[in-house]
Amino acid sequence: MATAVRISENLLQEARKYSKVDHRSITGQIEHWARIGKCAEENPDLSYDLIKEILIGTQELDDGDKTEYTFG
Repeated sequence: MATAVRISENLLQEARKYSKVDHRSITGQIEHWARIGKCAEENPDLSYDLIKEILIGTQELDDGDKTEYTFG
């Protein structure tokens, strides 16, 4: 269910810029930042890079893109 939310013009302009670089919609860019921010608040000891890798890994699992890891 979509809900309209008011955001500052500054945030909108930043999202527009980053969305072009990352090939996302403006809404998708803001949702991406929200997921990263939520995860960062819940796990303050994790770096941005680690959070991003975890989110990528989670999405890969959701997409069925997984392989068995072989030790050694």
